Amino acid sequence: MGKHQPALLGGLFIGVLSSLPMVNLANCCCLWVIAGGVLVTYLQQQAKPVPVETGDAAIGGLIAGLVGAVIVCVAVAAMTGLSGTAMQDSIRQSLEQNSQIPPETRDKILQWFTGKNLAVLFAFFTLPVFAVVAMLGSLLGLAFFRKKTPPAVPPMQG
Repeated sequence: MGKHQPALLGGLFIGVLSSLPMVNLANCCCLWVIAGGVLVTYLQQQAKPVPVETGDAAIGGLIAGLVGAVIVCVAVAAMTGLSGTAMQDSIRQSLEQNSQIPPETRDKILQWFTGKNLAVLFAFFTLPVFAVVAMLGSLLGLAFFRKKTPPAVPPMQG
């Protein structure tokens, strides 16, 4: 198994499960992101006869989180493109129901929640959150899957 293959597989796990309708509801507590980080450490440890280093697990989780976030961002951009103006109409209706928001502020909010701006806004929050949470998941995976270091053999005196 290559050096970054566990991280890419973990990122694929995160991205696919976080993008699927209904399945992504379990991601409200970052379940799929944490599980993807744990998966990275599991795969790393299975490929090595010695214990996985903490730094390797953390970097693997970080990469997995970034890969997963990119997949989710692409899926959200595609879904937004397919839904057309339905999301924007829903947001506009919600804003118009609140009379305390000035019209110019409503227009600015609607600008942010359209097309490419929505994708950028979503990526701005998703990339760092997924990266950090997947890294924490991979460190959690160390507690479960790290192989024990054998005790040092004392030198023979003879």
